[in-house]
Amino acid sequence: MTGLALLAAAVVPGGAVLVGLPAAVHLDAVPTPRSAVTWAIAPANADGPDGRVSIRHELDPGERVLEHVTATNFGPAAAEFLVYASDGSLGADGDFDLLPHGTEPDDGGAWIRIGDPAGTDDGWAPERRVVVEPESSVTLPVVIEVPAEALPGDHPAGIVAELVQPGDALRLSTRVGVRTHLRVTGALEPRLSVTGLRTRWAPSWNPFAPGTLTLDHTVANDGNVRLGARTDVAVDGPFGWGRVETSWEQREILPRQDVAATTELELWPWGRVRGLVDVEPVVVGDDVVAPAPRGDVGELTAWVLPWPQLVELGLLAGLVIAALRYRRRSAARLAAKIEAAVAARTEALRQDPGRATPGAGE
Repeated sequence: MTGLALLAAAVVPGGAVLVGLPAAVHLDAVPTPRSAVTWAIAPANADGPDGRVSIRHELDPGERVLEHVTATNFGPAAAEFLVYASDGSLGADGDFDLLPHGTEPDDGGAWIRIGDPAGTDDGWAPERRVVVEPESSVTLPVVIEVPAEALPGDHPAGIVAELVQPGDALRLSTRVGVRTHLRVTGALEPRLSVTGLRTRWAPSWNPFAPGTLTLDHTVANDGNVRLGARTDVAVDGPFGWGRVETSWEQREILPRQDVAATTELELWPWGRVRGLVDVEPVVVGDDVVAPAPRGDVGELTAWVLPWPQLVELGLLAGLVIAALRYRRRSAARLAAKIEAAVAARTEALRQDPGRATPGAGE
């Protein structure tokens, strides 16, 4: 699941392939093939959906509250759904998600139990199977019970309706869900930190182009309130030369979780460079956060050596030295030839002195 949605469609030709709709789709009916299953789950009261987009509660330790969710089947045939709750997490794309079915929740998702839609008194269960007739809805009671020892702060969770496939169908989880914001009363500690800062330098083998400095780091929410983050990165050489800056934003980082980030900067090889990774916390949506959130600044130093330029300089120096040696050798060979010619001329004159004076012997 790439994120919690309000509506999904699953097309099952031959009971094998499932396709989900994106999270931005509204609860309007959409045309689908006769083999499609289109369904939704939404916050509700005892009478049905009540217009909320999520379930939100601020509760004391030990407090218990009753809620409802409504599962709606828009398809032309009855469908069975597994309704359950789980802890919130962030997917690889940074969107809110829930733990996969079968993974035991140990935070807010573990506080949620699903009741029987028929209203029978058989207690509360971690999950329920419910059959929804075509173009019909089923409302399920939900109880949220905060443990007495629950810690203050946010405990993200969600309630999903997952399509139950036929026994011989390919197992592919397709689910939609309702996000559940649970905050336990008490002292809030909103803060973010920068951890795991590492650098990698990749020079450009074009001596007239900058190289790439890669920064790997993690923005960790080590407080107890969900926060967004704005990260500003700046790196410069000696005396502030060649300063390069960039920034990125993470919409949400859940408490006690972190987000890994990689930043690439085009940088000239100044030798030793210094930089800062400045993380500024951002309050998410309509959340109320007090005291003011605290951010963090990570410092870095790196050696960005001009290896291509040094290689080019070495090659150029080698060419100059080779040219000078060639000129010296050429001059030496020419001088040797001249010396040999003079010596030969001198020896010839010594053996035949008469050749020294023009006209002699005539």
